Amino acid sequence: MEIGFHFVNFSIPGGTSALPTTLANTARAAEEVGAAWFTMADHFFQMESMWPADEPMLEVFSSLAFLAGQTSRIKLVVLVAGITYRYPALLAKTVTTLDVLSRGRAVCGVGAAWYKREHVGLGVPYPSTKERFERLEETVQICQQMWSDNNGGYEGKHYQLAETLCVPQPVQQPHPPILIGGTGERKTLRLVAQYADIWNGIFESTSEAAHKCDVLRRHCDALGRDYDSIQKTVFHVADPFDDLDGFFVAAEQYAKLGFDVMSILPPASNDPLGFVNRLGEELIPKAVQLGS
Repeated sequence: MEIGFHFVNFSIPGGTSALPTTLANTARAAEEVGAAWFTMADHFFQMESMWPADEPMLEVFSSLAFLAGQTSRIKLVVLVAGITYRYPALLAKTVTTLDVLSRGRAVCGVGAAWYKREHVGLGVPYPSTKERFERLEETVQICQQMWSDNNGGYEGKHYQLAETLCVPQPVQQPHPPILIGGTGERKTLRLVAQYADIWNGIFESTSEAAHKCDVLRRHCDALGRDYDSIQKTVFHVADPFDDLDGFFVAAEQYAKLGFDVMSILPPASNDPLGFVNRLGEELIPKAVQLGS
């Protein structure tokens, strides 16, 4: 089981002026201690489920592009990009730029978006759930075409493109991995089965994860997709150090289900560097042996 680190709390000692150093040092430390992923969320307001909306939040692609120059091995993961915030072709170009500048370390996470206050506050259209999922599917299709040798047009219900030029192409071939996040059984997991290279889920328990895996497998069977060709990853939202033994039991169960990366959300502290170093000392060395 590989470990990822999710940087989400930008309220740090020293305030705004300390953010570049803290972000860079944390990403470099995550790479040095053996973390596989450095993940960040795509939001413009801080998430109210965690902190007040007016707490600091940096834009994800600018942040990861900055970290591309501060690191050399760790994957730079958008977990996940809300498809309402950018036109699909411009999203593909942005991910391509990150992939080129990081020398092939970008992971394109996408989702249907959910934070209504953020949309309304910033004047971003917030369509119905049905429409957002339609747009998500078209976004993935457009990204795939942008990352191919087909430079022709695209005609969808919501997006029409005269050309799908993308030069240069991404470093990773055939394209940066497309990650779809979520566990909705009817829509999300069907899209995972049809399009995703990587699936990321948040689960209440490993038994829930096992059930969702069964649903995903059924979608794969219906579409003729190899279930095992989809990398399965999990977002762990609890502090693992509250019960380290329990964490390892759960991690081993996830590994047996076929999950091979666990991205960890740090607790509500303002010391991300200290948390990463603790991951390296107490958690990562044992986690990487699970499922081997």
